[in-house]
Amino acid sequence: MEENEKIVLFEKTPIPSAVAKLSIPMVFSSLVMVLYNMADTYFVGMLNNPVENAAVALAAPVLLAFNAVNNLFGVGTSSMMSRALGRKDYDTVSESSAFGFYCSLISGILFGILCTILNSPLLTLIGADATTRTATQGYLFWTVSLGAAPAILNVVLAYLVRSEGAALHASIGTMSGCLLNIILDPFFILPWGLNMGAEGAGCATFISNCVACLYFFVLLYVKRGKTFVCVNPRRLRLKKPIIMEICGVGIPASIQNLLNVTGMTILNNFTSAYGADAVAAMGISYKIYMVPMQITLGFSQGIMPLVSYNFASGNRRRMKGSILFALKIMLPILAAVTVIYYIGAGGLIHAFMRNSEIIAYGTAFLRGFCLGLIFLCVDFLAVGVFQALGFGKYALLFAIMRKIVLEIPALFLLNHFFPLYGLAYAQFTAELVLSICAVFMLRHIFRKYPDTMRDAVR
Repeated sequence: MEENEKIVLFEKTPIPSAVAKLSIPMVFSSLVMVLYNMADTYFVGMLNNPVENAAVALAAPVLLAFNAVNNLFGVGTSSMMSRALGRKDYDTVSESSAFGFYCSLISGILFGILCTILNSPLLTLIGADATTRTATQGYLFWTVSLGAAPAILNVVLAYLVRSEGAALHASIGTMSGCLLNIILDPFFILPWGLNMGAEGAGCATFISNCVACLYFFVLLYVKRGKTFVCVNPRRLRLKKPIIMEICGVGIPASIQNLLNVTGMTILNNFTSAYGADAVAAMGISYKIYMVPMQITLGFSQGIMPLVSYNFASGNRRRMKGSILFALKIMLPILAAVTVIYYIGAGGLIHAFMRNSEIIAYGTAFLRGFCLGLIFLCVDFLAVGVFQALGFGKYALLFAIMRKIVLEIPALFLLNHFFPLYGLAYAQFTAELVLSICAVFMLRHIFRKYPDTMRDAVR
């Protein structure tokens, strides 16, 4: 995208069109990512072996930990790049993108090495027992030991490309890997193919992430001279302002995901006490719940470049209009999804596993999860705004409140008073409180930064 096209998108395109251009590709990308995550569960579920399905569920916290690195260098760097674009500071845009790229690459390599060295205690920590240990270990070998670097790098590259408004290219790169994963899964997992079970799902994921990285490298080569995204090592600068600004947004976002890993690990450990069927049901119901959750996250992350740019350039009215428009679109959609999920929970679980006990568990779990969707929308959007504006301390406050203050204590209490079934309502409890806080925080930001232009671009 040429420089003048970026300016038109961020400054002059009507808000609905700008939001659509930035968010719709991100939403589709998030949907495809969920589908590829669900593909592992679906095709492994076709084996009708709860142990193999439990392995995929137990590994989820480790894969979720990738997001700690993704958010540190993806969210942090993209927020800084968009704000620098708004200030027309193009050198900072290129230098910060190089910093984010190389830090994410190094982090991915180190992540894989550490998880390999600490494999045995890691398996114990995530709740794998004698029954599920071997299958979980095989899945982690491909997705983490070998796959951490490409998995992290392709997400960070998508953030960097999206920061300058190229949302479509960012989504194509992400979706190319996801769609390939869906195609490869049955061949690697099922008996008529390589019959690798959960390990085959991990192998397909590894190959797919490598292909997604390749797409972004080709894209940057083709667009050289026309993009501010830079992976040239000569542009890597360890400048204090760059490091501080990226970390100011990225560290709170990273901590938020580490706390998510902690919460999911606790959830899996509680669930594993009830057997492999309960673990498999929890994994299936959570992945179904992730579909609308990822749509919400995609929408809130999609508008971040627009919010960042207009905040930095001084067009606060356009910034606020973008936020309010996103809320008006998402809340009715999620209300409808909540009703559909609650009524059709049993049928959705049945589509993944034809096991009566797993269906009974999963139906109860999914109904608990879906009640928090509307509140989660407000919370996610608020956190996205904090990240876009560079207000890392607000995002960190919400991360601490979500997990440490609200959700994790709720897991212990609800499991005590309503064994097993109460676990699915912990997130709803946390999001209800956080959504109320989010409304007050957004109102505070709107009042603190009054409009500086008379007319919004409508």
